Amino acid sequence: MLASSRVLAAQRAVVNQRKRALHDLVTLPDRKPIVSQGTPGYSAVSGHVVTVFGSTGFLARYMISKLARQGTQVVVPYREEDTKRHLKPMGDLGQIVSMEWDLRNDDQIAECLRHSDIVYNLVGRDYETKNFKYDDVHVKGAERIAKIAAEVGVQRLVHVSHLNASSSSKSAFYRSKAEGEERVKAAFPNATIIRPAAMYGHEDKFFNNMSNWPIWWKLNHGETKIRPVHVMDVAQALANLMGTPSMPGTYSLPGPRTMTYEYLLDLVSSVTYNPPSGTPTLPKPVAMALAKAAQNVWWPALSPDEVERRYISDSEVAGDWDAFGVAPDAIEQHAITYLRRHRSADNFTRPVVFPDGRATAA
Repeated sequence: MLASSRVLAAQRAVVNQRKRALHDLVTLPDRKPIVSQGTPGYSAVSGHVVTVFGSTGFLARYMISKLARQGTQVVVPYREEDTKRHLKPMGDLGQIVSMEWDLRNDDQIAECLRHSDIVYNLVGRDYETKNFKYDDVHVKGAERIAKIAAEVGVQRLVHVSHLNASSSSKSAFYRSKAEGEERVKAAFPNATIIRPAAMYGHEDKFFNNMSNWPIWWKLNHGETKIRPVHVMDVAQALANLMGTPSMPGTYSLPGPRTMTYEYLLDLVSSVTYNPPSGTPTLPKPVAMALAKAAQNVWWPALSPDEVERRYISDSEVAGDWDAFGVAPDAIEQHAITYLRRHRSADNFTRPVVFPDGRATAA
């Protein structure tokens, strides 16, 4: 007990001796001050209250972890009870506040926003269902969140779109993303629009899907060009927005290199020591027919629009990483982290070998 008391006394002394500085103060556009306090870390208080819509998704879990580590109180709207349980331990007591919501319920959305000074909209859908089409989620839903955020006086809105968002795209997914951006900017003129490329990481639908179902990545003979980005880099860029009082505009966050699906399949094969897939390259009409037939099952399956996206190369716009103070990592730096689980027991500890023959330590 005596030792514990001394530790607590030492911690209090450090906190009491810490003096406030200019970087502890952030002034919002309405002149409201946000003052942080406490030693930096898990139990600090950043002064911000943040709402993250789409909090149970792939990108959100990493961003929420980074926000909570800074002492930010995070409101996490959820639809199903079990989908948000993993978020609770990411913050100190009272930092992670879960609230049930529905995308079509204005009152619930307003309640989730009532105390927030920053709102992140990460809601997205890779495939359509009978209840939610692309238009319902990416257009109407995004517009509803932006309008209500403006009505209740939220100072900042960060809307996450996609690198390939375009009103003229052959993909309904990309078209809905572009229309959603326009609706958000009309409802919330000072919104920050973020356009990340396809993301990889733990629990992703990129490396894991490529390892398990290479046939769907061989479409277009693997010649489609893509600029994948590490999910942790995107999460860090979004978390860094808290330190800026205002940052309106559209920002693109592509990966540092452009590569083809053919190279990525070779990368997966080299890193996992699994032989290249012998599955054939399906013609587009055949892939479309199979994808349409797969929509009759009750679990998420490859949709026709996803097949269409396999033929669309990523936009070659320049990245805006400097605006967020983040330097994106090359995909080879993290490939083994997410692909080791696909190795056999005999190959589990073997060195990492890349398609060009270079080898690194395991």
